[in-house]
Amino acid sequence: MADIDWTARAKNLLKAELKRRGVSYRELAEKLTAMGIPESERNIANKISRGGFTGAFLLQCLAAVGATTIRLDD
Repeated sequence: MADIDWTARAKNLLKAELKRRGVSYRELAEKLTAMGIPESERNIANKISRGGFTGAFLLQCLAAVGATTIRLDD
């Protein structure tokens, strides 16, 4: 497990969930803003592309798109 790139896994997990649900970064920004978490499309794209986001941001995004479960296996 030590050789796993956890940042890449988090990024890929979020991107896969957005794709599975057909949610664009723009739509995600709208959903987060509606939840009281103002984020711009550009800021979301930057966070996801570099994988530099918090666990809280990941959970906020998953909640915004209505994810109730996540798959951790490939």
